[in-house]
Amino acid sequence: MVAVAANLVMIFLIWVDSRLHTPMYFLLSQLSIMDTLFICTTVPKLLVDMVSTEKTISFVACGIQIFLYSTMAGSEFFLLGLMAYDRYVAVCNPLRYPVLMNRKLCLLLAAGAWFGGSLDGFLLTPITMNVPYCGSRQINQFFCEIPAVLKLACADTSLHETLMYICCVLMLLIPISLISASYALILFTVHRMRSAEGRKKAFTTCSSHLTVVSIFYGAAFYTYVLPPSFHTPDAGQGSVAFYTIVHTHA
Repeated sequence: MVAVAANLVMIFLIWVDSRLHTPMYFLLSQLSIMDTLFICTTVPKLLVDMVSTEKTISFVACGIQIFLYSTMAGSEFFLLGLMAYDRYVAVCNPLRYPVLMNRKLCLLLAAGAWFGGSLDGFLLTPITMNVPYCGSRQINQFFCEIPAVLKLACADTSLHETLMYICCVLMLLIPISLISASYALILFTVHRMRSAEGRKKAFTTCSSHLTVVSIFYGAAFYTYVLPPSFHTPDAGQGSVAFYTIVHTHA
């Protein structure tokens, strides 16, 4: 409730306050929308299951949850990467910032993030739901997470898991490459600054973004990229809960 309320307040303030009609706050509003939908995809069903004796979900609802979860996660991956470019322009080209980060480009960046996330959902959902399931139907997770669902298949899922792994790695590497390049240029620019006040302002501009990136990407990398031998099922559930709920109001 705190995370949803904080994100809704953020969206409302950015919408009504003309002083916040800037590229940075526009992208933050998109991030808040994604965070809100991200939480609403999994947490309401979790809360119902906590008070219900029958903790079940239909096959169709499970597929919808996988699609929405993958879409929101993918969209956040891309948007956080694109926000690094915004920080690069703000620090390295402050005088040209209004021209470079114009309204059209901001809309294109937001649309690109949503499209990339949707593509992730459209790719991963059919891969997961077209596997034959004929054994145990008890998911060892608090929602329909793809790795947990694939463990219930009664067929060889090595190809599906490989495709999912490649997709997750790409979803991480593309934004991380953009983030790394942007912050490398930012560090180079800050290093050349002679003013301590300028360095402090640059650090303040980038610190919050870096914090969210570290939390979100770190948990996702731990859960989906590292081999299963590196973490236990309970630790995996903890990391999923962490980046599903906690990061959304960081």
